[in-house]
Amino acid sequence: MRPARAPWPIAALAAIGVLFFALPLAGLLYRVSWQSAVADLLTPEALGALRLSLFVSLAATALGLLLGVPLAWVYARIAFPGRNVVRALTTLPMVLPPVVGGVALLVAFGRRGLVGEWLDAGFGLRIPFTTAATVMAATFVSMPFLVLTVEAGIRSIDRRYEEAARTLGASPWRIFRQVTLPLIAPSLFAGAVLCWARALGEFGATITFAGNLPGVTQTLPLAVYIAMETRPEVAIVLSLVLVLVSLAVLVALRDRYLRLD
Repeated sequence: MRPARAPWPIAALAAIGVLFFALPLAGLLYRVSWQSAVADLLTPEALGALRLSLFVSLAATALGLLLGVPLAWVYARIAFPGRNVVRALTTLPMVLPPVVGGVALLVAFGRRGLVGEWLDAGFGLRIPFTTAATVMAATFVSMPFLVLTVEAGIRSIDRRYEEAARTLGASPWRIFRQVTLPLIAPSLFAGAVLCWARALGEFGATITFAGNLPGVTQTLPLAVYIAMETRPEVAIVLSLVLVLVSLAVLVALRDRYLRLD
């Protein structure tokens, strides 16, 4: 069979589309000062932001797994009134402007917030502008990616294996641990990686809810934002690091999301 050939208008527009994405990345590579790139990455500010970003993204992923996997299972297996509405609410951060998410977290957990005022008065616990707030902001925007991925995985598995375990007397918890989780392992891995990558790149909700305090809440994207005003060369190097991480995630998940014939 002869390979398909695209009409020239489609090919031309497709090429422009590729350039639209490729040129900004090429600009980063062109503007990087390779002689000082390592030194720029080893500055105290960059290392502090990198360490905090790794901690926050891993903590957000762990929290996303702890809360998101049970949530995905409920969505996939339990029918209850308003399920579609609840699912929409818990996946809303995927399309919500991150700054709006940060404002929502602030009015919920701030000192005068819906829950924050009670936490402050009863326990002296103040969440905004702390590392905990950074983790919460990252989890808020990244967990929906894990929930949807895992839910799709649960819906796609053959339920006969779970039914067989149930007829053999296994409890629901044991079935979940020893049958369901191994069957959805690829989806679980993909969802966790997507969650981690989104948490690593979070900016808007973090700067709104947690601020931009070096060593406390200043993650890598926030460090890029600040460096653009004072040391653009450092901002370019840090941006390139985030681009490479994102590219590595896409390559790692290519067999699941980018299958080609």
